[in-house]
Amino acid sequence: MTGGTDGHAEDHGRVYQSHGDQHISEHHHYGDAGPGNGGPDSVRRPAVGRLPVALRDRSEVMERLRTSVRTERGGQVYVLYGMGGSGKTAVACALFQEVTAEAGRVGLWVNASDRASLRAGMLAVAADRGADDGELLAARNGLRPAADLVWKYLDRSAEPWLLVLDNTDEPEILRDGDWLRSSPRGTVLVTTRRAAARWWPGAELQYIGVLPREDAALVLRDLAPHSGTTEQAARVADRLGRLPLALTLAGGFLSRQVIDPWTMDAYGDQLDSDERVQLIDRGADVLSEADPRHLVGLTWQLTLDAFEARGLLEAAALLRLLARFAAEPLPLALLNHAGIGAVLPRARTETALRVLLDQSLSELVDAAGTRCVQSHGILLDSVAAATPADLVPALDTTAVRLLDAAVPAVPDAGPHDPRLRLLVPHALALLGHVGESYAADALAVTTRLATALHRTGDYVSARETARNAVDLAQRHLDADHRAVLAARSRAGRALFRLGRYAEAEAVLRAVRDTQERLFGADDPDTTDSGYGLQLVLANLGRREEAVALLRDTVAGRRSALGAAHPLTLRARAGLLEMLPAAEVVTEEDGALLSLPSECERVLGADHTVTLGARHNHAWALYLLGRFDEADREIRQVAEAYERRFGPEYPVVLAARQLLSRTRAALGHTEEGIALMTDVVERRDRGLGPEHPFTVASRNLLDAYRSGRWRP
Repeated sequence: MTGGTDGHAEDHGRVYQSHGDQHISEHHHYGDAGPGNGGPDSVRRPAVGRLPVALRDRSEVMERLRTSVRTERGGQVYVLYGMGGSGKTAVACALFQEVTAEAGRVGLWVNASDRASLRAGMLAVAADRGADDGELLAARNGLRPAADLVWKYLDRSAEPWLLVLDNTDEPEILRDGDWLRSSPRGTVLVTTRRAAARWWPGAELQYIGVLPREDAALVLRDLAPHSGTTEQAARVADRLGRLPLALTLAGGFLSRQVIDPWTMDAYGDQLDSDERVQLIDRGADVLSEADPRHLVGLTWQLTLDAFEARGLLEAAALLRLLARFAAEPLPLALLNHAGIGAVLPRARTETALRVLLDQSLSELVDAAGTRCVQSHGILLDSVAAATPADLVPALDTTAVRLLDAAVPAVPDAGPHDPRLRLLVPHALALLGHVGESYAADALAVTTRLATALHRTGDYVSARETARNAVDLAQRHLDADHRAVLAARSRAGRALFRLGRYAEAEAVLRAVRDTQERLFGADDPDTTDSGYGLQLVLANLGRREEAVALLRDTVAGRRSALGAAHPLTLRARAGLLEMLPAAEVVTEEDGALLSLPSECERVLGADHTVTLGARHNHAWALYLLGRFDEADREIRQVAEAYERRFGPEYPVVLAARQLLSRTRAALGHTEEGIALMTDVVERRDRGLGPEHPFTVASRNLLDAYRSGRWRP
């Protein structure tokens, strides 16, 4: 805090430097004298609808605040900031009650949500501290600076005081008249949604966020102790995002049900509906709450209205766009794209985001080494529900376009990339929001995201993403829609990699049959499902059936995509692995064995398809008994794989397993055992001990060690 004067008689430590008082003529009636120097009773009570049953968590900030007040140091200004409904006022109330319960201490409460309320409240503070009617009249009529009058009497107060400026969401109004100052006689506590430090120079800022899970459950149990167990309350609290306002409304609703009382579980089930905001706000009905700040559906609408009044239309537009996504970390790079222009100018996105951060509507977080923005789920639900219908098409189109740009256009094999996982909840949330016109596009992007996850070896996420996407999309799309079938096919491919062969076969066969009936045998989607199905069949030991299907896939892709397309070349490379030695020599009139050279010429030496063709070519050489050639090639491939993907990637382990075979075949059994030991350990960690790939690797290792193995 810095000391200084504003040119008047009193000398104060200030948060703001004054530029003169704003003179407003108003009529204000204080009523009969109340406690303390004839002042009104209103400022001696928190101007809130209800006091919290118990303040949960917040112990650290409460201890810091009460220590400051009790040591009577004075001159301190504390700012509690956070999103609407986070419980800033509850903390202020708790401190206020503690202060006023002790003899000789005064609590003063002012609603600072607008200029008129602030001015009236602060003049009431002056009256409480001893200002006479003549002084108050002169201040009300603009004949003397009102803020100076207030702080004159606060500085002269016989008792130490705590002054709460509640709901100070427009800190600009504090500067009009220099209302916020400090004094050695007391402590000032401000509650606000405005987070930027520039608004509070010299003050100590304290963020108030959502509650920890255990404390959030206790809030529900405080209000509705007979509605369920602590664990049930914790599950409901999770669905409410542990936001204190939502918890209070939910607990109030549960506590007042008489005819047919709800349980915690029943309430939690209803929160999965599209009308969860309306359900939460029903708690305000039974508690007779009329203040919009006490309704989750309206508390943030106040800020949106303020945006429009102040001409900050881009901030409102950005918040509505964020509401199409999930309440999870959203990579900032997704917003830095020209596609955002249909909702707000790209050049204004930075400014709009800073406004949201300043208003505590969003926060910056780091996730998986990526800078992200995150907003609370109930906030996003409230904004989405209140978004005008005429704005929805542009928002949906833009959200799909931004997500499309963030997902690799052609997913390729690669090491695990945690940044892809960050996009999954947003893709699924978008599918849950978009209407029929955009469902197919959103599903196609989500399926491509599942493919990208699959190619990094994250098969669990790939399967769950595709499966959940199908469930969401089928609200608008038929089961036989091309995009739905493609997503189901991707889920089947992931099931195969997870070792669930029977399930994978059932899914892929059903999808392929439908695609062939609707689109034809050579359609790229049909052949894609066929390629996945032949992998399953081969691993089930039905090799002849698999080879026949793979040949059909090669023919279909060559017809639809051309002989040089990467997918055609990939399918042909599959024949190198699937065919017995006698047939691989004669396949394609002997041309199949030269496939790696063809891939390198068409795609380049480092292309994934080229490396895969060389991998399978090494296997064919091994089957032909050409162990030296096979050993040289698979060693080169394994080293290239490991440089590119890292030691844990599935195809790296497959290559090292083949390398162990060639080393053993050349008489280097101990080296083969060492290689296989490493492969088994890594597959055990990555896939689990019961996965078919792990079992096969362990069996090969056992055969080496027992001397039963033969090339």
